[in-house]
Amino acid sequence: MRGGVTRADVTIAVGERRVSGLIDAPKGARAVYVFGHGAGAGMRHAGMEAVAVGLAARGVAVLRYQFPYMEAGGKRPDPPALCHATVRAAVGEAAKLNLPMFAGGRSFGGRMTSQAEALAPLGVRGLAFVGFPLHPAGKPSDERAKHLDDVGVPMLFLSGTKDALAELSLLEPVVKRVKATLVPFPDADHSFHVPAKSGRKDAEVREQILDAMTAWFEEIAQ
Repeated sequence: MRGGVTRADVTIAVGERRVSGLIDAPKGARAVYVFGHGAGAGMRHAGMEAVAVGLAARGVAVLRYQFPYMEAGGKRPDPPALCHATVRAAVGEAAKLNLPMFAGGRSFGGRMTSQAEALAPLGVRGLAFVGFPLHPAGKPSDERAKHLDDVGVPMLFLSGTKDALAELSLLEPVVKRVKATLVPFPDADHSFHVPAKSGRKDAEVREQILDAMTAWFEEIAQ
């Protein structure tokens, strides 16, 4: 335990497969966030670690987990159906904490979570996306957002205004259509990096992201 936060490794069954999970649970946690990783980096990536530690410091437990391909050391993401099953299994593990649950993730992890929720409710209060990959870089489109119309819980989109995978002019009407909440971060890219000329540092943006997530979780959980 560090600073009142207990960290525990877990193993999550996804059918006949097993994937790793990691729980950061602060004493007196008010909610738990099921946090899926991006396509190219696993649950222990520095960005994932920073979000998990930051939320735990704010009283929100976090369950991170691996998708099967990442667990196996692969680079090509699993078929959507397997990803959806993994999300659902991770939420089932988080339910053992008996806290208001939220789910989502970083980029790919968030998109797979939203697809799973659109297909059948996960049993969470809401979805929070840390950089939603609305379209491939250089190929602006809102095709990847069609399933969001079938999501029946509140959604929070945290997005940089310079995100090459989510042009703001396309993301804003999507968010409005599905009655979600958008928190834009000026000058930030898909990794929430900001250039020096912006006068801010990446760490400042990260703190703002964490504050926005925590406030939203508390509002929805009431």
